[in-house]
Amino acid sequence: MTSTVRLLASTRLTLLGIALLALGALLSYNKPEAPLWLLVAPLSWLAVNLTGALFVNPRLRRDGGLLVFHLALLGMILLVGAGRLMRYDGRVEISEGSMFSANEAEALRQGPWHPFRLDQVHFAQGPFSIEYANGLNRGITRSHVFVPGSDGQRIAAVIGDSTPLLLQGYRFYTTSNKGYAPLITWTPAGGRPASGTLNMPSYPQYEWMQESHWTPPGGSELKFKLHLKTGYSPNSDWVLDGKSEQTSLTIISGNSHFDLKPGDTATLPNGSLRFDELRSWMGYSIYYDPTLPWLFVVAVTGVAGLGWYYWRNPAKQQFAAAAIPSNTRSISL
Repeated sequence: MTSTVRLLASTRLTLLGIALLALGALLSYNKPEAPLWLLVAPLSWLAVNLTGALFVNPRLRRDGGLLVFHLALLGMILLVGAGRLMRYDGRVEISEGSMFSANEAEALRQGPWHPFRLDQVHFAQGPFSIEYANGLNRGITRSHVFVPGSDGQRIAAVIGDSTPLLLQGYRFYTTSNKGYAPLITWTPAGGRPASGTLNMPSYPQYEWMQESHWTPPGGSELKFKLHLKTGYSPNSDWVLDGKSEQTSLTIISGNSHFDLKPGDTATLPNGSLRFDELRSWMGYSIYYDPTLPWLFVVAVTGVAGLGWYYWRNPAKQQFAAAAIPSNTRSISL
């Protein structure tokens, strides 16, 4: 039993575990489809290796500071592994005036231990503004959202690329993916009207191609082209706020073209379509990892333990000056 534990605590296995972890991080970096075991397996390896070292090395147990540091290191390894198993990475596009819907979120990575609570998240999208510097360098993003309060009142919040909206443990961050969304109302012949937004391609990335398509129930496909005047300029500072001085929406149905301004209606073979107004949409990244605050606490504890160890065991360096015999004489040449 002792020999097995000593084998598991081998420093060579530690180096091998670190190498496998580095390889796993390299292979899974920015790749949501990468297998989860690429990181979980070497983390488990290192956790077993460090546990064995704590059992077989009495020096790690005798000194309180050193013991706290290694226990914190073990805790961090376990928390990182658990975080990968419980993690959720996703993205979603939300139109101005619409509520977040978990059904519209796209999961990029979801661990097998993830306690799915995204359907309990509720907030509405408001307007946003994004500052652009000369050369289309994106600056501060301010996205206004509204969260239902316990008293029935809406709570306003402003979030951005580094200021998330935190609900049910999920963090919502703004991204560079955003654009315009015409609000349209479709009224089928003899039916009831239904309204919705049509998200155009990201702006200003696809400023030259604001086109989309949609097929109404029981009808043929419609093509849309949005024409804007936003003050967009790649060579000067400007602010994207989802507004446009002049807006028109071209609808193409077969060989027929309709140019609509906000409030105009086009009569189509199977019904009518009204261009109500111009709205915007914002793209969010969704992140969930409940181990993050615990990782911070454990890391601080580990640093404190290491500081305690070095405070009690300072490195002593002694410098001895060479003794010069009393009977030495200088010789002049």
